[in-house]
Amino acid sequence: MTPHILNRKMPPKNLAKKLKQIRLKAGLSKTAIIRALNYKAPLYPADISQFEHGERQPPLILVLAYAQLGGKCLCVLVDDELSLD
Repeated sequence: MTPHILNRKMPPKNLAKKLKQIRLKAGLSKTAIIRALNYKAPLYPADISQFEHGERQPPLILVLAYAQLGGKCLCVLVDDELSLD
């Protein structure tokens, strides 16, 4: 059986909300999460805002960093049928 996340041609619908939940649960501002993610490319609070509002899709490596920061499996972030709780 192929996991349903591999059958998707569209980006996850709940990713933006989950990214914001991870940041807020960690008690981090947009500036603080940039430091916490330790992402090597330049990243700005406006980028975080766009990711959290679903205006832009973050790179996969950044989604992985969010997952690690939140103590979650990457699949939880990208699978709309799974919740963070």
